[in-house]
Amino acid sequence: MVDVETPRRVEMTDAAASLVRELTAQHGALMFHQSGGCCDGSAPMCYPVGMFLTGPSDVRLGSVDAGLDEPVEVFMSEAQFEYWKYTHLTIDVVPGRGAGFSVEGPTGMRFIIRSRMLRENELVHFGLREPG
Repeated sequence: MVDVETPRRVEMTDAAASLVRELTAQHGALMFHQSGGCCDGSAPMCYPVGMFLTGPSDVRLGSVDAGLDEPVEVFMSEAQFEYWKYTHLTIDVVPGRGAGFSVEGPTGMRFIIRSRMLRENELVHFGLREPG
């Protein structure tokens, strides 16, 4: 029998997961929000849970496994999701100054999004294309 993994909209690199574990030790449970702003506002913003409140205009993309007890939830503004709904996102980290309100700011690293178009099976799974 072939084990087929359920498609996901969002994942995280090992390097990003390592930084999330460090930041969780300092700040407690974390979450991401990908807004539709310009400049740093278009980067994934990492917040302690409860510091950024999501609302009805936010879409839960899923959660990422950073090797913690609980997965880290990832959200995106509904307006931005309309542009990105055909896209798979991977949270990664690179050297540089993070955005002012994102918790990685002082570390000398910053979270970024890497993206690719959804594959055929993912489009079907997420209801964006009819099977067949």
